[in-house]
Amino acid sequence: MARQEKKTDAVIVGLGWTGAILGMELAEAGLEVLALERGEDRDTVPDFAYPKMIDELKYGVRLGLMQRPADSTLSIRRSLQETALPYRSLGSFLPGIGVGGAGVHWNGHTWRAMPEELRLRSYVVETFGEKVIPEGMTIEDWGVTYEELEPYFDRFEYVCGISGKAGNLGGQTQDGGNPFEGPRKRGYPLPPLPTLLNGKMFHDAAKAMGYHPFPMPSANLSDSYTNEYGMQLGPCNFCGFCERFGCINYSKSSPQTCILGALKRKPNFRYRTRSDVLRVELSADKKTATGVTYIDEKGDEIFQPADLVILAAYQFHNVHLMLLSGIGQPYSPETGEGVIGKNYAYQMTGGTGLFFKDHHFNPFVGAGSSAMVIDDFSIGQIDFAKEGFIGGSYISSGQFNGQPIRSMSVPGGTPAWGAGWKEAIKTWYGRSMSISSHGSNMSYRDCYLDLDPTYRNKYGQPMLRMTFDWKPNDIRMTQFMRSRIEPIAKSMNPASFVSGYKNDQSHYDVRPYQTTHNVGGAIMGVDPAKSAINRYLQSWDVHNVFVMGAGAFPQNLQYNPTGTVGALAYWSARAIRDDYLKNPRPLM
Repeated sequence: MARQEKKTDAVIVGLGWTGAILGMELAEAGLEVLALERGEDRDTVPDFAYPKMIDELKYGVRLGLMQRPADSTLSIRRSLQETALPYRSLGSFLPGIGVGGAGVHWNGHTWRAMPEELRLRSYVVETFGEKVIPEGMTIEDWGVTYEELEPYFDRFEYVCGISGKAGNLGGQTQDGGNPFEGPRKRGYPLPPLPTLLNGKMFHDAAKAMGYHPFPMPSANLSDSYTNEYGMQLGPCNFCGFCERFGCINYSKSSPQTCILGALKRKPNFRYRTRSDVLRVELSADKKTATGVTYIDEKGDEIFQPADLVILAAYQFHNVHLMLLSGIGQPYSPETGEGVIGKNYAYQMTGGTGLFFKDHHFNPFVGAGSSAMVIDDFSIGQIDFAKEGFIGGSYISSGQFNGQPIRSMSVPGGTPAWGAGWKEAIKTWYGRSMSISSHGSNMSYRDCYLDLDPTYRNKYGQPMLRMTFDWKPNDIRMTQFMRSRIEPIAKSMNPASFVSGYKNDQSHYDVRPYQTTHNVGGAIMGVDPAKSAINRYLQSWDVHNVFVMGAGAFPQNLQYNPTGTVGALAYWSARAIRDDYLKNPRPLM
């Protein structure tokens, strides 16, 4: 029988970006707040301190900051006819674990969703007609507009100290920024990162072709900065250890560097690590949550009562907890009914590698978001009816690291091992760059999450099951981007180039890393028949449960999700503080 702890005002499941934001907001509102994190405690010192973190083998290859499939995984299949099998070795995506979550090991690409993306179905129907939406595609509006979210995008950027160049200030285009972005009320808190050689080459080639290059908005800071919580960050030193690593230099925005140091000083905030939440407990009428049950580090089962439950774990885990707890109706692809698990989506990426005999890029000098970008083929800039797909992509060239195990680019036709491979590495290391497409992925009736009927986790609960494969719409989108990228590459006169894009024969492959940008499953909206949570991220069915994170996305953006996830967290926190706490009830 579970041991019962003293009741708290609010319990937060997960202590990454959204858990830290909601922890701070609720603590500042005067609530007694407890956060439960399934992983270990982590902070810059001692966990990321030099030289401990600069270990490519431990963290870059052996994934020291990631979840272990033996402890937490899901099963995966590509169609309703296949039998799902457990994801036993991390590859396609890399969920983090421990305090800070994936906010510890991200690269720092920090974007705002485009206005069109937040009302995608309406935009498509109004602009091109409903007939362009393929059968089985289930795209939706988010239920919140860009104009409503703009102040919360702004706040997250200023909490993080984002480095960048505004392209649209109050509707006025700014030279050197992204002219296609939604209007913002003020610029970024810090100027862009310095441009490296590959970025300059891409900038010049893209501009010569009539495109509009700009520096990527970056959570790698270009200068020292102090945010609203008094947290101090320093300028990036371009060490090249961002993705898969914690920052050694207090230079990458993370929950640790931006929020947690201040939050931990709040007398009404507490957190417990190695606390694995099993389910949200519901009242007899199933209309409110009474708290959560979790397993502590000793293996004891504990019930934590709370008046307010915030699900702030990773997207998969939030959806899994809702399914295990009976919050909302599980989605059925056969009938199209139900909402929990609906509209799982991923990301569509591709790229072209260029090799030069007369340029050396000094690849050991890198930062997670040191890149130049064009957004000329974003969702708002493409004629979907003409091109035959719905979606968009930003195109970029960045230099992120020169790590000797993971960054050995060689031309096409090079042997995979032996003397020929060694000779190619000797010739081409430091003489290559890439141009990448980072694109949207639409949602479909048969791409979803549910409980696996066969496989169970270490606690005897059904595993989460993913059903997902690439669709023709998204293949056409990535091939369209290839047709725009390769002419840019050719114009730069490389000795050779090699491209990698998914084609008509491609199926989803769990082995190569793609992105950790998994979305959907607990989607937001204004219709409880179509969405799991309302526009304030509140469960339609259990009003004192709020669900954070990218699970709210009805389909995936063309951008990295963190900026939008952060904005939604502040948007939801405002609704909780200003409205819900005064009168707990369904907000819609």
